[in-house]
Amino acid sequence: MIFPTHTVLPTDQGARAVPEEVPVALSYGGTTHAVMMATPADLEDFAVGFTLYEGIATRDEIEEITIQPVPDGIDLQIRLTEGAGDSLRDRHRRMAGPVGCGLCGVESIEQAMRAAPAVTADLTLCDANIRRGLEALWRHQRLHEETHAVHAAGLWLPGQGIVAVREDVGRHNALDKLAGFAARQGFAAGAVFITSRISVEMVQKAAVMGAPVLVAVSAPTALAVRMAEAAGVTLVARARGDRFETYTYQHRITRGSSTDVA
Repeated sequence: MIFPTHTVLPTDQGARAVPEEVPVALSYGGTTHAVMMATPADLEDFAVGFTLYEGIATRDEIEEITIQPVPDGIDLQIRLTEGAGDSLRDRHRRMAGPVGCGLCGVESIEQAMRAAPAVTADLTLCDANIRRGLEALWRHQRLHEETHAVHAAGLWLPGQGIVAVREDVGRHNALDKLAGFAARQGFAAGAVFITSRISVEMVQKAAVMGAPVLVAVSAPTALAVRMAEAAGVTLVARARGDRFETYTYQHRITRGSSTDVA
């Protein structure tokens, strides 16, 4: 099912493309668990990535995803295996996630500050990998090229470079979509490239993906750096061309090397 991702509107300077932003409900067993404001694209990936990050179920416990248009939005109806569905009902909660805040709706400080899983995969990137990864990330942002108003997350694999990019008006949603794509395709852990700042939740999401390296064009928060240190994730930030800063686990990043420049 295809939904429009952008609309062309008139302005005093001429027609401009603007991204669509719609309420997307994520429902399990007929009950809405969350409503996120999102770009209506790659919705199956979004459903899987959100489910994994929230710890609701594993990929194998997701039996079916149905995309259902509803008045003023979209309902992603996710059917889980019986055991996973029972576990969700035991801890069911509701939350709403506006574009700018992926933690809105959590009910306690402990939920917001849950420990990220330890990343066991290892990976080494050189400065050429980072430069070319960023170049590929920009090239594959088709919706951003039209609207200049969405974020992107890309998956980089050794010897292949950027193999997938997902876009959304929300940076958290873009990374959920990428995580869902990687899980559905069975990709091994790689580096994640993002177009936004590095907040603590972006680190948590990367760790859930098992990504040992997170590269961003903007800066991290102090809490994100501490979370990355605890989870074993290498943070590369302020990445523009050949210039970048490495905040944690610097041994994974080599400068002046070009042994693998995918």
